[in-house]
Amino acid sequence: MATIQMTTSDFKDKVFNYDAEKDWKYKGKIPAIIDFYADWCGPCKMVAPVLEDLSKQFDGQLLIYKVNTQTEKELAAVFGIQSIPTFLFIPVEEIPVMQPGALSKKTFLQIIEERLLQKDLLQ
Repeated sequence: MATIQMTTSDFKDKVFNYDAEKDWKYKGKIPAIIDFYADWCGPCKMVAPVLEDLSKQFDGQLLIYKVNTQTEKELAAVFGIQSIPTFLFIPVEEIPVMQPGALSKKTFLQIIEERLLQKDLLQ
């Protein structure tokens, strides 16, 4: 599966409705990464092929959404996006973590394996 373009409305439907809820509760069934980007951003363009590769590599295990901060200003403001790219890593049962800056594929893989796809230690 390729990366998925996300609007503010999509975010409220699929991730978290910040208008209706106070405490974070992810609506998804599998972990997600949200890429806050802009079309004019050079580092965003460098990271885009890495995210496409990861979306295929982890198809069915992980969703990768892209939010254009130029068109989705409300959502960018809600998360206080001040620099792009910025990534929101969303585990299923835990609080999400925000990471600004262009990341290497190795760093993405480490975060995905350690924070998003970690297996239950009690099994």
